[in-house]
Amino acid sequence: MAGLIRREDIDEVRSRTDLKEIVDQYVTLKPAGIGSYKGLCPFHDERTPSFHVRPQMGTYHCFGCDESGDVIAFLMEMDHTPFTETVERLAARIGYELRYEQGSGPKREEVGRRQRLLDAHKIAAEFFQRHLYTRQATAAQQFLGERGFDDDAARTYGIGYAPKGWSNLLKHLRDRGFTDQELKLTGMFSEGNRGLYDRFRGRLIWPIHAVAGEVIGFGARRLYEDDQGPKYLNTPETQLYKKSQVLYGINLAKRAIAKGKQVVVVEGYTDVMACHLAGVETAVATCGTAFGADHIKIVRRFLSDDSAGGEVIFTFDGDAAGQKAALRAFQEDQRFVAQTYVAVGPDGMDPCDLRLTRGDAAVRDLVSTRTPLFEFALKATIRDYDVNSLEGRLRAMRACAPIVAQIRDSSLRPAYARELSGWLGIETDEVMRAVAAVPKRGSSSQQRGQQQRAPQHHESQQFSSGRVGSGRGSGTPGRPGDRPGDSQEQERPTEVQLPNPREPVARMEREALEVVLQVPDLVPDAYWGHFESAEMRYPVHQALHDAIVAARPEYDVNDPRGGRGWLEHVRGQLPEPLHGYLAQLSVTPLPASSEQQVRNYAVGVLTSLVEMHINRAKSDKLAHLNRTDPQKESALYQSLQRELLDLEMQRRSLLGN
Repeated sequence: MAGLIRREDIDEVRSRTDLKEIVDQYVTLKPAGIGSYKGLCPFHDERTPSFHVRPQMGTYHCFGCDESGDVIAFLMEMDHTPFTETVERLAARIGYELRYEQGSGPKREEVGRRQRLLDAHKIAAEFFQRHLYTRQATAAQQFLGERGFDDDAARTYGIGYAPKGWSNLLKHLRDRGFTDQELKLTGMFSEGNRGLYDRFRGRLIWPIHAVAGEVIGFGARRLYEDDQGPKYLNTPETQLYKKSQVLYGINLAKRAIAKGKQVVVVEGYTDVMACHLAGVETAVATCGTAFGADHIKIVRRFLSDDSAGGEVIFTFDGDAAGQKAALRAFQEDQRFVAQTYVAVGPDGMDPCDLRLTRGDAAVRDLVSTRTPLFEFALKATIRDYDVNSLEGRLRAMRACAPIVAQIRDSSLRPAYARELSGWLGIETDEVMRAVAAVPKRGSSSQQRGQQQRAPQHHESQQFSSGRVGSGRGSGTPGRPGDRPGDSQEQERPTEVQLPNPREPVARMEREALEVVLQVPDLVPDAYWGHFESAEMRYPVHQALHDAIVAARPEYDVNDPRGGRGWLEHVRGQLPEPLHGYLAQLSVTPLPASSEQQVRNYAVGVLTSLVEMHINRAKSDKLAHLNRTDPQKESALYQSLQRELLDLEMQRRSLLGN
């Protein structure tokens, strides 16, 4: 059993990873002040950049949608990968060996072998792409052109050409330092009496990507009549490529799927391309196998399949094989909370042919005019019977009753029973009795189904209507999966009330917290003392203040992690619901453009905070003094006067008067 990654290793991976370098792969960032960058938020649509990244602090925050977190949270959100897998990917990226508790993780040699396989696939993909633009690839170029795909489309999908010959790719990879033993494991080569030879020869090539974007396999289409192999030839099962766990196009479609809560399952590589180019960007395809349980696990990550409203749409040919595939999909439907549909093209055309003959709009119409899978399954079953006879209608009813009985949404069953009644001309009550007579599923299978459909809670941070709670963005705060007993998903923390940022005191307290979080090294020691003695008016700010004070003894100006190490210390002292607010404060741009200006700003902000604290204390003492009788309580009266004088001297000293 895989163990939990040690907390110190997670911290080390986090601190060694350049957040900006990771975010740059998804967002175009521009400088936004000292050590700060901003760009268009990848989590919501916007025209004005509100997504801020502070690499030194290791945090990001969007002031438009309030998503925030660190590099682990960012990749979990963008690639929809589990916590442990995300940390392992980052560790492999920087060459860091993780240690595990209560079990073990992948061995170092296994991690190294996997990376070598990924490197070989990346180089092979580039090799194939270059050869698509050679004179030998005329047939490949013609194939793409005849199906309406231009150079831009070919480059977008990384399409390539495997030249004829037995050892073109083999020699190329050997020259790049790969051993034959490594090459055997890639699946790109076959082995005969004379050794290894290229598996793909004289074929059009599609690279197949994992969710995170790495090339893990290839699909190859026959181009020449003298090619005796199958029409489509895919990479065999390897350490990287498990066809039952791969969806072609998922790397390009994942964001659209997550945003639109819709996935369109098509049958081939060209269908995925046609859909995307026509505006149906949620399309994916299986790779030489039926859509099954492992594919559902992938899709559910992006659909956030924990509430009604998502859609899974299958497109199939209108022939008997297509209908059979649709009915197989029906058997898997109960694993989804999302609604499931079937879309069959006019005249049985697939999306690629439909786009070629009738244009992009026809592809979009195909998806928009989908049929509920229950209805499709019922009508397909009815077609197997002679409904012109009473006996045929009764047999059709008995065949359809189990389909209606399997409908998970109990409110839909009577509706489909009435539909079935109308289609067959049989009384609704009789249809309902047939449905009720279908044997119930065993309790153990029901429990398994409930477990499969159980909603998953994603740890995150949200700010809405002045409240801070848990949404998807904070991810790492709390570090799911790195403590004994942690699962990779956690229950939502209690929401916390945030002050109105326009209120002057709230704004002043917030600015002081931003300073000590972002530039603790520029805060003079004397002002640290003032800050530690200050009291915040708002509980959420007081909680942050207390966490900072508690973490300060651990702060080391020479910590190689810099600001990230400081934030880790503070985060460790802070209640989980406030981790997102901490991230927000740590990336808010300070109104200064040089180190000296930042220092002056920090001193000014902290001076104002302490002066406010002193003035508040003076007001309290003065009110107490006014309530005191100088004759009857002379000792107390004199003591309050001395305290007022001390406070005024503190204020003047602070201001340099």
